[in-house]
Amino acid sequence: MMATTCSRAFSRLCEALIVVALCTAARAEPAATLFVSRQITPAGEYTFGIEGPAADLDGNLYVVNFRKAGTIGRLARDAPGSEKFIDLPEGSIGNAIRFDRQGTMLIADYKGHTVFALAKGSTELKALFSSERFNQPNDITVASHGTIYASDPNWKARSGQIWRIVRGADGTATGEVMTAARVMGTTNGIDLSPDGRTLYVGESSTGQIWRYAIRGNELADARLVTAFEPNTIDGIRTDRKGRLLVARILKGAIDIVTAQGRLERTITLHGKEPTNLAFGGPDGKSVYVTQRQGGYIEMFRTDQEGREHCVQTGAC
Repeated sequence: MMATTCSRAFSRLCEALIVVALCTAARAEPAATLFVSRQITPAGEYTFGIEGPAADLDGNLYVVNFRKAGTIGRLARDAPGSEKFIDLPEGSIGNAIRFDRQGTMLIADYKGHTVFALAKGSTELKALFSSERFNQPNDITVASHGTIYASDPNWKARSGQIWRIVRGADGTATGEVMTAARVMGTTNGIDLSPDGRTLYVGESSTGQIWRYAIRGNELADARLVTAFEPNTIDGIRTDRKGRLLVARILKGAIDIVTAQGRLERTITLHGKEPTNLAFGGPDGKSVYVTQRQGGYIEMFRTDQEGREHCVQTGAC
């Protein structure tokens, strides 16, 4: 009797597991649809300075320089085209956008040497941090605890530096240039590892991507991750697996590179001049790419959630 009862129980368990497996398979995305890029906005919506994509948790994508310099456009979920979201202050031109865990939009204004903050649900743009020591705040990334890291290239000198901007409980911010033992090239794309302990920095002039251990205001233990041809890399994003997605400007591709520097996959794009990329979508696995050639946005699906999406949801 005991054996029969166990046998029936085992049979029911197997049936339940089969049902779960079938349901999971039904929800799984077909492999053929992954890593296939398509254009999702009309050409010409954005200027030659199209950059700074970032997605909020409501499914909106924000991109700088909609129609003219000094604006930010918004592409709503499933919308066929973008619309103007806000104008930046007179003389300001955005280059990068990121969201923190509270849903605050952070904007790097390279022209005005300022990082702006726009609280979720607000229309009041506030200058969070400014410094005349900036060459130009270019790309930014945000740690889970709110610290901002900004690349600061000097294009003419083919050099650069990294800023660390810390926000206090009262909302004020202080910033310092981070120290590093090695002389950097033209600092451009930037992002953190999933655990927030490592900072990845792409150097446009050298085509190299370096990793640094973060020790307060010091960038320590510099290690070369990988090297491409000079002047062929721009924006960088990391996913939850720790891989780097690199915008190969002039190459018309996004390269996926492991943390050890191995090229894992190349996603061929429609446009030849991708400037930057961002993770979004309900599961954080949609990758949006800004195309300087044509002034439009492409999108493809990937197999891993982006770190930036994970930070917003509070899971990282």
